[in-house]
Amino acid sequence: MKKNLLIVASLAMMIMPGTMTSTSACTNFLITKGASTDGSTMITYSADSHVLYGELYYRPAADYPEGAMLELIEWDSGKPMGQIPQVRHTFSVVGNMNENQVAVGETTYGGREELQHQPDATIDYGSLIYVGLQRATSARDYIHIIADLMEKYGYASEGESFSVSDKNEVWILEIIGKGEGEKGAVWVALQVPDGYVCGHANQARITTFPYQTVNRWDDPTATCYNAPDVISFAREKGWFDGPDSEFSFSDTYAPVGFGGTRFCEARVYAFFNRVNENMKPYEDYVLGHIEHGDHGYATNRMPLWIKPDHKISAYEMMNLMRDHFEGTPMDMNNDIGAGPYQSPYRWRPLTWEVDSVTYCNERATSTMQTGFVFVAQARNWLPDPIGGIFWFSVDDTYTDCFAPMYCGILRVPLPYAAGNGDMLTYSPTSAFWTFSFVSNWAYTRYNCMIKDIQKVQNRLETQFINATPAIDKEALALYNEDPMAAREFLTGYSDAMGNYVVDTWRNLGQYLLVKYHDGNIKKEKDGTFERNEWGIPVMPAQPGYPEWWYREIVKDHGERLKVIGSAH
Repeated sequence: MKKNLLIVASLAMMIMPGTMTSTSACTNFLITKGASTDGSTMITYSADSHVLYGELYYRPAADYPEGAMLELIEWDSGKPMGQIPQVRHTFSVVGNMNENQVAVGETTYGGREELQHQPDATIDYGSLIYVGLQRATSARDYIHIIADLMEKYGYASEGESFSVSDKNEVWILEIIGKGEGEKGAVWVALQVPDGYVCGHANQARITTFPYQTVNRWDDPTATCYNAPDVISFAREKGWFDGPDSEFSFSDTYAPVGFGGTRFCEARVYAFFNRVNENMKPYEDYVLGHIEHGDHGYATNRMPLWIKPDHKISAYEMMNLMRDHFEGTPMDMNNDIGAGPYQSPYRWRPLTWEVDSVTYCNERATSTMQTGFVFVAQARNWLPDPIGGIFWFSVDDTYTDCFAPMYCGILRVPLPYAAGNGDMLTYSPTSAFWTFSFVSNWAYTRYNCMIKDIQKVQNRLETQFINATPAIDKEALALYNEDPMAAREFLTGYSDAMGNYVVDTWRNLGQYLLVKYHDGNIKKEKDGTFERNEWGIPVMPAQPGYPEWWYREIVKDHGERLKVIGSAH
């Protein structure tokens, strides 16, 4: 053990210059092996909610006696949902990734209102995620497990899109309940073709699919699974009367409207647009202009998945989760709503009214109400506890920093641990409140402070990426002798990196507070704030506002502010 800790310390110093102490809507992107630079699979998840506190959940592996029961708690509300039989063995889960490199993300799309409530159902979408992860050995296994759970115990949530990945495959799964009349859910799961990328953001996206009456769970070549009654249920409700081959899951159970395009599909478009130069034809669609054809289905929708122009790395995935529609007509940085400091944030509500006309703010991937965010990277050339890296952070993706949490770790760093503060309780040691201080302070003078934040963000994330081969190598050598020793080593490394990130961000927050105090900008030289020869701080810069902002003020009430006697 001492040897392992020494190795952690020495490798940590390789990537940490200076001292170690100096420091309701979601978005998912899916990357297959053939679309990544190193052959890994990746899914991302930005868990966004105004009441979700960002923390890293941890569930250790465990063995249970015959007849043991599992108490289910609704993820969103904390409400007890009932009990189901527990399995004899559960796998450890770090965040949304288990020790077998199976990972799951989600976005809520709601769907038909009459299907959103199912009395007496026991399984909510959060239970599907975390109970399924504790039991699954692969993505296919996970889909089979939760399909059985919904059939036996009902489905208690609104319509959901899931991202499901393992070390070899990536799947998109869409679910909606059957409402008050029947127990369970209708659903479809499709494997994303190798070499392609996919995404979803609060709008169901699976349209037509190769329907099958019986799922071929034991066939490794199967690329589609579905509820046997996914089409017949819609026929019974009178929502579809065409041939099976024309049935669209999304257009039937969650028809796309203006909000589904502008607030939801637009985030997928922004991702696709950054990795493929041919997305321009879908710009009109995501701006909210929807065309309809047979069965009332939308005809100008984006494809479910696309082939990127280049291979995508884990580091690029982190930055693809940072987006305010830059390079599109929805760019949030440059209109008057951004204010004098080009803030790409608009406080809620999302829509607002002036003179009986309704307007909207954009809803970007990067948003202030993010609880936590991850990039789950799975690599099939390494043993599972080493192959899976759960790149994790909290709060706004544009101002955060991803830390490496290997999927085989045995505990999580204290700053990220569940119970270290909550949305109504400040904790000085929590990652969430540390990151929230930086982001909220940055919102006050965004175009200046974001540059300082990005310097630190890029430095740390690049260091972590560059250190990964050395960490993998040492962990693999240990694993070949003693798998548990490797897991202890990775636990120590992940703990050190998590604490390092939070310490760095705490220092960054203090630096930003001093530098931008009272609207001034302190002057710096050689990395330190300037003082005169007698140690007194030099006069700070006072750059004021940009000229266009002053012109807007003059238009609004310039006569009242005019200096008497000034030239006309």
